[in-house]
Amino acid sequence: MSLQQVQLPDGARLLEGKRNWWFLGRGGVVRLGGRHVTPEGALKPDTERRLRERGMFASPPARSYALTVLTSTNCNLGCGYCFQNTAQDATNGSRPPRIARTRLTSETITSILGFTERQMAAAELDRLRILLFGGEPLLNPRGCLELLERAAGIGMTSAWMISNTTLLTPRLAGQLSDLGLDSVQVTFDGDRADHDRIRVNRADNGGTYDKIVRNIVAASEVTPIRWTLRVNVSQETFDGVDALIDRLAAELDPSRCALYFARVGDVGIGYANDLLHTGELSAHFTRWQRRALELGFTVSRPGARRPCRTCGHTEGRYGAVISADGTLASCWETAGKPDWEVGTAADGYRPADATSDRWISCEDLYRYDEDTRVLARFRDDVDATLLDYLDETERL
Repeated sequence: MSLQQVQLPDGARLLEGKRNWWFLGRGGVVRLGGRHVTPEGALKPDTERRLRERGMFASPPARSYALTVLTSTNCNLGCGYCFQNTAQDATNGSRPPRIARTRLTSETITSILGFTERQMAAAELDRLRILLFGGEPLLNPRGCLELLERAAGIGMTSAWMISNTTLLTPRLAGQLSDLGLDSVQVTFDGDRADHDRIRVNRADNGGTYDKIVRNIVAASEVTPIRWTLRVNVSQETFDGVDALIDRLAAELDPSRCALYFARVGDVGIGYANDLLHTGELSAHFTRWQRRALELGFTVSRPGARRPCRTCGHTEGRYGAVISADGTLASCWETAGKPDWEVGTAADGYRPADATSDRWISCEDLYRYDEDTRVLARFRDDVDATLLDYLDETERL
């Protein structure tokens, strides 16, 4: 049966493994035996009570405020699936039209930091973690550096960045690292040939794979930055994923890299991913995860469903998304898009009744031509198999 037929409270999940059951709560992961679960795949009352007593359903308190800032809404790559595109390239080239260009300025940084101080005080938080986002954030390196430098004065303890890294030089990496940047997420679209066909430079339609790898290697030589490598999976990249994993292991230091695989959602206007969440696809995800672990990469451990720190709470309770012009969005998926603003850094959030139709969660925007139960079953199959493997190999 599908375990999704039994819903658990507080985002908890119950997955059936090969030899046992896995309870995934916001307080951690617990291995259970058959005696703890009903024939219908639900927790027995006594088991649920004991899990609650041990804090397995409770979310740990927020420790820091999560601030996402778009330092530039422009991008130097032209990916057809990007959620910031406003259409596909009419010439089938690498220049799809995008959201309006804006750049973070010193004046806007002042407004953002004042807003953030007020939000942190309201949440009784004294620590701040910043995400540098875009577009491509490094199209505005000065804005990135100034934001991090000035944010230290209001409690910033760390920062990370989502970047294509084509503009990341060793000098810039060192400057960012010195100011608190500790990790960078970068995307690969299949093996080199597929990647160079999909993630292309808008200026010359050139491939980017080799430059990205060179820049990661060079930055790693001069900084302690860690890397999260997102591997996009679609009908265009599927066949090259196995080779990509081995290639990345040979070219990068797996001990400094986390690897994760993500099916590309149909979020780009006019883009469609024909690869469905079938049982066969889950077996491939499982194989890729195992290979990554064998080669020394980190793979994220499955967990309970948790609300996003930014879009999962109204009015920026624990985090906020701010575009380069100072407008507030509920989610990074809608940042910079007209008619999706929910306020400004200068004036704060607009009243909830005026923004209810604009307060969108990132999960709401991913469109799949499938029943949600199919997607949930896919995720459960992949996660249960991974937990079994981590347990068998004493990595859990």
